[in-house]
Amino acid sequence: MKSLIPYKEDIDEILDSPEMQKSKNFVQHGKVSVFSHSVAVADYSCRFARKLRLKVDFTSLIRGALLHDFFLYDWHDDWDKLHGFKHPRIALENADKRFKLNKKERNIIRKHMWPMTFINIPTCREAWLVCLVDKYCSLLETFRVFRYNYDKI
Repeated sequence: MKSLIPYKEDIDEILDSPEMQKSKNFVQHGKVSVFSHSVAVADYSCRFARKLRLKVDFTSLIRGALLHDFFLYDWHDDWDKLHGFKHPRIALENADKRFKLNKKERNIIRKHMWPMTFINIPTCREAWLVCLVDKYCSLLETFRVFRYNYDKI
């Protein structure tokens, strides 16, 4: 979480939004909420970018990562087999209605499920990074390797 602090002013609008706060009640993987998952993806995307010395737009990286799963429902209720394919489009539509997004942020949100959504290939460094970190976090959350809870933010 320390990696997000310099960008707090840029992300407060997202973190404090009623929709994002509501996502604390939706399970994403294992016992991890959508909120915690999204914050973890943002946090680890920053960590990896710094560790690998990647030239990225950190504000877009963080905002896109926070909003990549902004689909605003618990996908376990009335489980839809196509959720994995459909939720990037839904998340982008929701985020676009609520926040002013730039091109990189849209790319991150819409294309984070590649290769599952094989025609939506990430086209910027930030989107590639979130795509990979999302898989990393999802795997660790599913197998309960992570020991974090960002819901307290």
